[in-house]
Amino acid sequence: MKSWLIERRTFLRAAGASLALPWLDAMALPGAKSKLPPKRFCSMFFPYGISLPKADHEDAAWHWFPQGEGRGFTFNKSLEVLDPIRDQVTILGGLSHPLMRKHGGHDSGDTFLTGAELKPGELKNSISLDQLAAKRLGQDTRFPSIVLSSDGGVGIPTRANTISYNQRGLPVPSLNRPALVFERLFGLNQDSIEAQRRGLSRTGSHLDLLLDEAKRLNRKLGKRDQEKMEQYLTSVRQVEQQVERSAGWLDVPKPKVNAAGLSLEADDNTPGELIQTMLDLIVLAFQTDSTRFATYQFGSMHGAISIAGKFPQLLGFANHMHGLAHGANKKDGARKQGEWDRFLAGRLKYFIDRLAAIDEGEGTLLDNTLVHYGTTNSNTHNNRNYPAIIAGAKTMGFTHGQFLRFGEETPLANLYLTMLQRLGVKTDSFADSTGAMTEVVS
Repeated sequence: MKSWLIERRTFLRAAGASLALPWLDAMALPGAKSKLPPKRFCSMFFPYGISLPKADHEDAAWHWFPQGEGRGFTFNKSLEVLDPIRDQVTILGGLSHPLMRKHGGHDSGDTFLTGAELKPGELKNSISLDQLAAKRLGQDTRFPSIVLSSDGGVGIPTRANTISYNQRGLPVPSLNRPALVFERLFGLNQDSIEAQRRGLSRTGSHLDLLLDEAKRLNRKLGKRDQEKMEQYLTSVRQVEQQVERSAGWLDVPKPKVNAAGLSLEADDNTPGELIQTMLDLIVLAFQTDSTRFATYQFGSMHGAISIAGKFPQLLGFANHMHGLAHGANKKDGARKQGEWDRFLAGRLKYFIDRLAAIDEGEGTLLDNTLVHYGTTNSNTHNNRNYPAIIAGAKTMGFTHGQFLRFGEETPLANLYLTMLQRLGVKTDSFADSTGAMTEVVS
């Protein structure tokens, strides 16, 4: 563990576990010239696209993208809920993942944070933006990242229930029950610390034996089987690393937080409470420095079986998510889709407001958090002109209060490269990026 973590552990033991600890100056590296709060990242995805009626359409006011460009833009009805915080957000248009432009519209969600091409018959993804950042920068918190969704699990290829993918391009399972998320972040294990330590020690010993046996066996195998075994051993080593991480954090009490106001019993039959509680849990996870990287998928692209598909109907909207998207070009369809777009934008505003209300360092939690929101369709089945919004991250140099429209020669990965660099990941490229996006930073 890094030296400042040891200091942080000492501080936690001295302070006890009776209150939720936000980031404090005392947690910085002793003797460091700067005691800046940590940098954080949250990405939120919604499926199926947005309302994009033509300019002469009777419901043209429900067009998702604003009117005008630069700082003189005007929100249409779909995003008008963001107007009170317009100086804290940047709207981006024209961006997409070039490798997915010709693929099926509902096949693109898996690549939201990866920019990979899911070739038919291969379906090989790559590491997602959040997991790359967590891999490089996430070792100083109890959880390198948290992955949430309304559906839970991993789903199926091209219709995944997660937007997070590990370094092998495999989906990271998402959590969708607030009570389970709360327990994982802040709950107490009923076993004593020593009992947990013994259990982890036994697990580690078993893994050591397994690895030794596997290495002996591997010498006797052919090349193809050796490759299979190496793939297997990689998974075992990941478990071993997690055991070591878990053992290392046993002496650090989980922060105690007040659960009052959290609807931990919310489920897919109460979508309003479910979504709000998930967002509140991300805020708490950031505020207590339990993690610095989070993703949340409002719903998957699998209209037939997605739990979240029915959310609009349960909330009083005209149709399910998939139906709203497919009906956007029909009579009143643009308005109906636009009303759902506005609801989702309202959830984004709620999240931004919550972050902005928490003081941290010389600013707010929002100033130290990069928020990313969007999807991989413009209108349904169209993998171009992705709607995207970024917010926060003032301390990372992001500037807001503008609507930026790009040509198709600019890949979305340019934005992702800039995000990674400003978060502190040392890299000159991500996916098919062609360079950093200087327009969004000062």
